[in-house]
Amino acid sequence: MLLTVDVGNTNIVLGLYEGAELVGDWRMRTDARMTADELALTVRGLLGPHADAVTGISALSTVPAVLRELRVMLGRYYARVPKVVVEPGVRTGVALLVDNPKEVGADRLVNTLAAHHLHATACVVVDFGTSTNVDAISARGEFLGGAFAPGIEISVDALAARAAALRKVELVPPRSVIGKNTVECLQSGILYGFAGQVDGLVRRIVRELQHDSSDPVTVIATGGLAPLVLGESETIKEHVPDLTLLGLRLVYERNVR
Repeated sequence: MLLTVDVGNTNIVLGLYEGAELVGDWRMRTDARMTADELALTVRGLLGPHADAVTGISALSTVPAVLRELRVMLGRYYARVPKVVVEPGVRTGVALLVDNPKEVGADRLVNTLAAHHLHATACVVVDFGTSTNVDAISARGEFLGGAFAPGIEISVDALAARAAALRKVELVPPRSVIGKNTVECLQSGILYGFAGQVDGLVRRIVRELQHDSSDPVTVIATGGLAPLVLGESETIKEHVPDLTLLGLRLVYERNVR
């Protein structure tokens, strides 16, 4: 079985593949102070009866401190298991058409690979995580760049911290866009505001992608916070929650034979 590990700024997502089938996935919070031993213990605990069935590992980390401990964990506890850590030099087949390819996060890279694997069109990937990433992919699978916006949770946290009369609220749709109380006003601004922000960015990116062509563009949402916005977005057509894990599987297949 292939274990995929996606270390993000907020959560670590694990996926277990048997062939091309995702048979299980788990989520844990990211702690930059976590040691390699703690990480290994938590991973084994989540995998449960599958812990000793791991025959390959594909991983990435956008958190440098955790990346260091991840490498130690893999070397100490999975020394004999074939493994790939996504970094410069790893074969992905993705051309990076940006000013500084070294700046492109590993998560954006594998999302590009996965989106192109799923669709033979140009794509826009909206990744709802700590930040909201809106990335453009050509019909040939080239990474073209994108846009960053503050993520939903950090925006809510910042608002609650800086406004004395406001607080964190449950992120569910209010009765109407026009909120009748403080909670509903916050819910309306968060849900419909972020949906409008994403739709605006996506529409502008799609126009640029179709500047010289009228070919279709597939808009894909992924990330842990995507379900909050999916029902309100007018541009997102597909939800692939395991897009990054799929990309990690594809990277492993390209590098380990």
